[in-house]
Amino acid sequence: MERPTLSRAIAAVRLPEKVVQFGTGAFLRGFAEYFIDEANRDGRFNGSVVAVGSTGSTRDAALNEQEGLYTLAIRGMANGETCEGYRIVSSLSRALSARDEWATVLALAADPAIELVISNTTEVGIALDPSDEYDASPPRSFPGKLTRFLVERARVFDFDQRRGVVVLPCELIDDNGTKLREVVNELAHLWQLDSRFTRWLDRAVVFCNTLVDRIVPGAPTPAEAEQIQASLGYRDSLLMVCEPYALFAIEGDDELRARLGFPGEDPRIIVSPDIRPYRERKVRVLNGAHTIAASAALLAGLETVGDAVADERIGRFIRRAMFDEIVPSLDAPNAPAFARDVVERFANPYLRHALIDITLYHTTKMRVRIVPSIVGYYERTGRTPVTLAFGFAAYVAFMRGERQAERRAAGRAVPDDPEGDRVHAAWQNVDVRSDDAVTAMARTVVADSSLWGAELGAVPGFADAVADALVRIVRHGLTAALDQQLTEPATI
Repeated sequence: MERPTLSRAIAAVRLPEKVVQFGTGAFLRGFAEYFIDEANRDGRFNGSVVAVGSTGSTRDAALNEQEGLYTLAIRGMANGETCEGYRIVSSLSRALSARDEWATVLALAADPAIELVISNTTEVGIALDPSDEYDASPPRSFPGKLTRFLVERARVFDFDQRRGVVVLPCELIDDNGTKLREVVNELAHLWQLDSRFTRWLDRAVVFCNTLVDRIVPGAPTPAEAEQIQASLGYRDSLLMVCEPYALFAIEGDDELRARLGFPGEDPRIIVSPDIRPYRERKVRVLNGAHTIAASAALLAGLETVGDAVADERIGRFIRRAMFDEIVPSLDAPNAPAFARDVVERFANPYLRHALIDITLYHTTKMRVRIVPSIVGYYERTGRTPVTLAFGFAAYVAFMRGERQAERRAAGRAVPDDPEGDRVHAAWQNVDVRSDDAVTAMARTVVADSSLWGAELGAVPGFADAVADALVRIVRHGLTAALDQQLTEPATI
């Protein structure tokens, strides 16, 4: 007997539509809709989301076929143990296609119940498109669509400031709310919009900077989906997976928190006048640990982040880098506890995060995620971060290009890293049989302040530590070099 579909198995509770969401992808469904569903269950929001798709996919039709319902499989680690739970998310009322239903999207602007606008349109979504057109159906860019929506709302309500909305962009760029406001203002100028609109925009619409953090891989593998659906007893074509951890940091005050409604007392939703410390914590601890581990783990023959944290050597290296050097370099709230969460997240057996994927723009990531920890650690302690120095040396060794050449020869993709060409070029004409030649090359790379945005050569002992580690890696291999590193003192 065929299993029933989700929409037939459970009837959705219809709540007033309070949120317009630009984006129908997996992340928002596993993050924003999840939090709003939580708030609805606790009786503190009592509203639903209308999602607007812009990519031309058929996802809007699939969501509507299931009456906005979908199952979220929350799988990962908690307190050292694997955990798995399932949630039918019912906070999504319907999905619209901006391409095919633009008039219906604009009609939402006339609904007085709409309070929030949420977006996730990729990192390049918040950018000015000077060729965008006001009268297009719809405008091409996300800021163009948002501006047109806001104009419609302002005019329908005769520029009543009480009908403004709060905009929560979830794109992964710094100061996303500030940048989105700037682009909307630029479009208002290009489109020569009524000055009443720009005044209303300034006074009635709140653009919040945000930080979002949750791994939402999306759909499980076909085999996993079949197994899950067999245990649930119904079919769900929108079944998706996410990790247990979630953090939503929103820049604002207590008045904004009350206005948003959905945060309540949820400790995972932080409303703070300054979210930069939380962003710095994520970039330096979580992203930094990924970055510093990737080269070493790949040179050790490992494939995934889970493999790396489970490996006796690489796992110890990651923990030493995080807890002994990255966390002490930070001035951020609850950094040690966050680092413990990160280790558990890395160990999630349900996620397969390929290490090679982390090497996309690897050199840029080293500059943004690792160099501030190197400098910050020295400034705070007066010591050289030798574990980060070893990770830096592993990065330099990886940039020699042997692993990349092996992948290309096997017909496998190699992520782009254009700035890494400078480090790769430094290996040319280096006699790797000469410790002096390898040492000189390491010092040259460390001293390239234009590449690193900092004078790493001015950190006492850092260039020496990198050079020594690189010689050992070249001479004896990553595993033997790391064994020696882990027997030495954690700092010098």
